[in-house]
Amino acid sequence: MKLPMDDEHAALFTVGQVASMLDVQQSFLRRIDNNHIISPQRSAGGQRRYSRHEIVRLQQVVSMMNEGMTLPAIRRIIELQHELTEITRQRDELARRLADLQPTSDDKPS
Repeated sequence: MKLPMDDEHAALFTVGQVASMLDVQQSFLRRIDNNHIISPQRSAGGQRRYSRHEIVRLQQVVSMMNEGMTLPAIRRIIELQHELTEITRQRDELARRLADLQPTSDDKPS
């Protein structure tokens, strides 16, 4: 039986819990959401709920902020990381398709 806590994308943690975990202010987390850097899911009552995956990403944002980066710069870095991930996925898929089209030694005439 799989529990919600087993799913890294399950939105289980409140703003207060995450702020405490990361030692940041709740207003900081709201600012990150309002700037569309990391937008958590919402509960039925409209409250922000964070997943473990989002908390890891928030840790990266906090680290970049501590290095002096601005929120717009951080947002752009995250956008570029997502683009790179997608391009890499597409490249790997195309390479797999190409490999499937290549004749094997069994297919070559003798």
